[in-house]
Amino acid sequence: MRVKKEGKNIVICISGMAGTGKSTLAKRIAERYGLNYFSGGDALKQLAMEKGFEPKGDGWWESKEGLKFLEEREKDKRSDEKVDNKLLMMANKGNVVLDSWTMPWLFKKEAFKIWLKASLEVRAERAAKRDSIEAEIIIKIIKEKDERTRSIYKSLYGFDFGGDFSPFDLILNTDKFNPDEVHDIVSKAIDIYIKNRIKKK
Repeated sequence: MRVKKEGKNIVICISGMAGTGKSTLAKRIAERYGLNYFSGGDALKQLAMEKGFEPKGDGWWESKEGLKFLEEREKDKRSDEKVDNKLLMMANKGNVVLDSWTMPWLFKKEAFKIWLKASLEVRAERAAKRDSIEAEIIIKIIKEKDERTRSIYKSLYGFDFGGDFSPFDLILNTDKFNPDEVHDIVSKAIDIYIKNRIKKK
């Protein structure tokens, strides 16, 4: 189902903690439905590069340099606001999949919002395998990063990232499914969402 081809205006927000598979899913969903793709994480990395950082690889956020950039974001939240304003602009244009920590709460118009969850142990196992780091070490890093990220959005916007699930239409535990199965489940839900929107018009 190529949404843009059929003249439909769809916004899909995919969110979740690091290591839940949201970026992988968001890219595949954008491709499946012929939608644009925009990543808040990629936009933040671009800002990090402008500040002299070298954000390379999927595990950069958990690296010493990634945590240093997180510290800068805590001190000056304008980077996050800049990225979120760009995401809102993309969302308002429509026909987009947003891979974002913030948009499910900040974008108030019609959208299909998905939260991917996974246990800390599984997230750490995925990161450890990806970055060749011991799981015990990465667990500590992930827990600290989660809390600091949560604090940024709480102070900046007032919502509880990872604690408030009220914006979401679908919540899926990715511990229980591989990436192909996650894609299939979410695609079926989006198909139903699109068909129901068409019926209402």
